[in-house]
Amino acid sequence: MFAILTVAKRAAPIAASSVRALTRVSAVRTYSSRILPTAAGASGGHSKLTVSSDTCRELQTSATLHSIIPYKLADIGEGITECEIIQWYVKPGDKVSQFDKICEVASDKATVEITSRYDGVIRKLHYQDNDIALVGKPIVDIEIDNPDTQSAEPAADSGAELTSNPAQSLPSNDTEPTVELADSVPKNFAVDRTSDVVYATPAVRRVARENNVDLHYVAGSGKGGRILKEDVLRFIELQKSSTAPGVTVVLQKSSTAVDKIREPNTVDQPFVQANASSTAPGISLSSASAVITGEDQLVSLSPIQRAMFKSMTDSLGIPHFRFKDEIELDALIQARQRINKYLAEQNGEVTKMTYMPFFVKAASLALTKYPILNARVVAEAGAPPKLQFRASHNIGVAMDTPGGLIVPNIKNVQTKSLMDIAAELGALAQRGRSGAIGSADLRGGTFTLSNVGMIGGTYLSPVLVDSEVCIGAIGKVQRLPRFETVEIDSRPVERVVPRHILVTSWSADHRVVDGATMARFAVLYKKLLEHPEIMLANMK
Repeated sequence: MFAILTVAKRAAPIAASSVRALTRVSAVRTYSSRILPTAAGASGGHSKLTVSSDTCRELQTSATLHSIIPYKLADIGEGITECEIIQWYVKPGDKVSQFDKICEVASDKATVEITSRYDGVIRKLHYQDNDIALVGKPIVDIEIDNPDTQSAEPAADSGAELTSNPAQSLPSNDTEPTVELADSVPKNFAVDRTSDVVYATPAVRRVARENNVDLHYVAGSGKGGRILKEDVLRFIELQKSSTAPGVTVVLQKSSTAVDKIREPNTVDQPFVQANASSTAPGISLSSASAVITGEDQLVSLSPIQRAMFKSMTDSLGIPHFRFKDEIELDALIQARQRINKYLAEQNGEVTKMTYMPFFVKAASLALTKYPILNARVVAEAGAPPKLQFRASHNIGVAMDTPGGLIVPNIKNVQTKSLMDIAAELGALAQRGRSGAIGSADLRGGTFTLSNVGMIGGTYLSPVLVDSEVCIGAIGKVQRLPRFETVEIDSRPVERVVPRHILVTSWSADHRVVDGATMARFAVLYKKLLEHPEIMLANMK
């Protein structure tokens, strides 16, 4: 006996969605292979394939599995609950593989690229550019072919669920319309629309958004076609001729303080700075400060501003104890000059030592003696408050970047030398300039030094965050007259001498730190910087 399989020559087209539902052979056991062809057309225009009945054994079929996975936004930083979608690298219908870039998001402290964990097809984007995405909520739907062969997304990170019925999970063919500002399309502009991927920092995007500019039409002059702030400003200048009636352009003059920042100083400023100014060198202040005025605007807060709003509001509940003191840096200046002379001869990874490694290391040595200032308050609802003493000195350093002020931290400073700290500070500054500060650099801080004195200010009042109990702010260095007692003819004589003075300002959580502890810490910190040999003697 034979089994006859008939296949029509002219089959109707099958929809792609139906093809996915076709059965597949999952297991075939054969004992012999004997295929007998028959005459064509013997069955009314059909071809017949005759297969010996003893070759078919246990033929099983199963439906091909296709699942829609809601890919959720995982936590990319400590305490981060929302991110701004900067740009999409994909659109519905695009095929993606594992580790392909899906989108770029800006959290309250960093810009991060989200990559795919699956091989599949993008079915839906849950957000548009500049929308706020919530951590733990889906940002994109991905259809995968073989869910059994691809690792499921951990529920703890993203809570992805497999949809068993693809027909009910497929999104509508009608995609949501892209929202574009009416006046953002250039008029009489030489540059055509570029690709859908725009490379620009959050700060540049904010300038474009505030001035109603579509970055797709702006030619980028940065590395790899990245759009810089001056590119956007130049675009605005070229569009002035097409500005609507009633709108005026005001060139605002900035104070000369910006110019003074760039002037060489007698003392090398001891601070880390990823971006000295949002105004790029070579661009005049008048053109860089061009602002189109007309009507008042209600603008949403940037991710960093939202984080500041939340953290500073929470900080209002912390009573601050403040302490300020002066430190003479003359001995440290001389020691640093000798170290830099040595480094110039070595031609190693670190070619120049700034003051910041000394400040960071001195803080770590002082924290070893006063560990309560490296602790954090643990206050849970319904439980008595506790103190968590932390062994690692993860000291955060404030950095001014194109996207705003961020505070990455150097891990385990207590185990690092001055050279190690200098190398890590340089790497952080480089990543800050390129907007590549990662979430790992922002997590786990235990103590903070704010170097706002590089901009100006002598006596500062830093504000705590609820994950720390102490923060220090470094003012600007000044050359000031001070009294010095010397012996002349065996008699003590006072005279006025110039000294390089740095003012440090400290804030502590007065709920758990008393004033005496804060004062003793500040005095020890001062001694270590005024006598660098003591600091070097205590290093491990």
